Amino acid sequence: MLRLTEVKLPLDHPEGAIRAAIRERLGLADDQLIAYAIFRRSVDARKKSAIALIYAFDVEVRDEAAVLRRLQGDRHVAPRPDSAYRFVAKAPPGLPARPVVIGTGPCGMFAGLVLAQMGFRPILLERGKAVRERTQDTWGLWRRSQLNPESNVQFGEGGAGTFSDGKLYSQIKDPQHHGRKVLEEFVKAGAPAEILYVNKPHIGTFRLVGMVEEMRANIVALGGEVHFGCKVETIEIDRDAGGNGQVRGVMLAGGERIVADHVVLAVGHSARDTFHMLFERGVYIEAKPFSIGVRIEHPQSLIDRARFGKFAGHPILGAADYKLVHHCANGRAAYSFCMCPGGTVVAATSEIGCVVTNGMSQYSRNERNANSGIVVGITPEIDYPGQPLAGIDFQRYWEAKAFEAGGSTYAAPAQRVGDFLKGRPSVAAGEVEPSYKPGVHWTDLSRCLPSFVVAALREALPAFDRQIRGFAMEDAVLTGVETRTSSPIRIKRGEDFQSLNTRGLYPAGEGAGYAGGILSAGVDGIKVAEAVALSMVSAA
Repeated sequence: MLRLTEVKLPLDHPEGAIRAAIRERLGLADDQLIAYAIFRRSVDARKKSAIALIYAFDVEVRDEAAVLRRLQGDRHVAPRPDSAYRFVAKAPPGLPARPVVIGTGPCGMFAGLVLAQMGFRPILLERGKAVRERTQDTWGLWRRSQLNPESNVQFGEGGAGTFSDGKLYSQIKDPQHHGRKVLEEFVKAGAPAEILYVNKPHIGTFRLVGMVEEMRANIVALGGEVHFGCKVETIEIDRDAGGNGQVRGVMLAGGERIVADHVVLAVGHSARDTFHMLFERGVYIEAKPFSIGVRIEHPQSLIDRARFGKFAGHPILGAADYKLVHHCANGRAAYSFCMCPGGTVVAATSEIGCVVTNGMSQYSRNERNANSGIVVGITPEIDYPGQPLAGIDFQRYWEAKAFEAGGSTYAAPAQRVGDFLKGRPSVAAGEVEPSYKPGVHWTDLSRCLPSFVVAALREALPAFDRQIRGFAMEDAVLTGVETRTSSPIRIKRGEDFQSLNTRGLYPAGEGAGYAGGILSAGVDGIKVAEAVALSMVSAA
């Protein structure tokens, strides 16, 4: 099998054009091309008048060796790489304890799945509810302003990524093909097969719900356990005089104790009480940078026209996205974050008396508005110095300010872009209707953002308008606040994936500071599962 890359075809190419292009590139007669499959498809939209598709194919030919000899030196033709995932271990019989995974977001789910596939029968503990029950609780906030602090966008089966755009791409390097493993498992669980080859795959919330349930069923079928409503109150650690510790088990809020010397910590970026517990138990934690800002909404049609010109609305292109960054005069960087084409802005708080925004899209991406975080980077040394958990206090302070600015009802504070740039409060929507539920309260967003963020955003929005005409349109909507861009802490680990000072504790995923999104969190979960498996085998 050959891998053929960089095959460029027009956006509206006929069905037979692919086979013809492959034959031309490889110099084959028709009977020499046995079969082909799309490995990757991306869009080249640099010229809006001539948008093209760029393909990579896996190709089966007659006399492969002869083709390779003839095309020697062509860097776009090579033997297909082996991208198969291989398990690193198999559970030996008679293990004295089972591995415990705390959290069932994408990181915890994949850690549990891979451990189960290797025969280690993991125990997964989730403080929230199963994904369908959790969805009902989430709608309770969105529709009735009723927050369940243990079951919401942040807590529950599937993690925060369940209520997102379902993006499945990242910039991580993955020589062991963990990312391919994540995508293949998602397809097995019900995701569309196209996520294996499109350049920017996504799934959407409704599909993710069923997929999460299927993955849970697979874990259980392989001997694992998944328990909901099981909040870990503390992790039992034996610590010596030098401060080095060993995990001995976990204690649940209900009083149950589970013996374990291998615990995967995949709690997500909003498990603030768990971070405090770990800090009090002596686990090494350090503050890390994150970002704060707002969500911006435009008509999706505006973004489509800016990106695709006359091809806007083409079914292959779908809803357009963007990625923007501006380096501001005050030394800050403002950038787009978690852009959701054809989606909605959602209430994402997990604490009473706080307002947090996030973005979400369905697979179809056919809602009226595009939305994205527009956020400003902040750092511990400058913005929240003092102690490792200070970033949590920083987030909470501005989330509480947003709650007050929104009228203390879980409505979100909102402002039209034109008013924000002129420094005056908004009183009503214009052309763009905000999508945030349970609703917005028109106000002045400078009430709930640091002054340096306000200054950076006022400089960045006109700069972004020069890249996407209409970005700073008068009636575009800003909704605050976006504070949960990433974890405010990092639970440092060594090359063996264990905590620097606590053996048997495996900090993982976004909450521990090692991932940013569904795909990278799933990959990190697999890597941690491999480390746990190798440790358990060596200790057996």
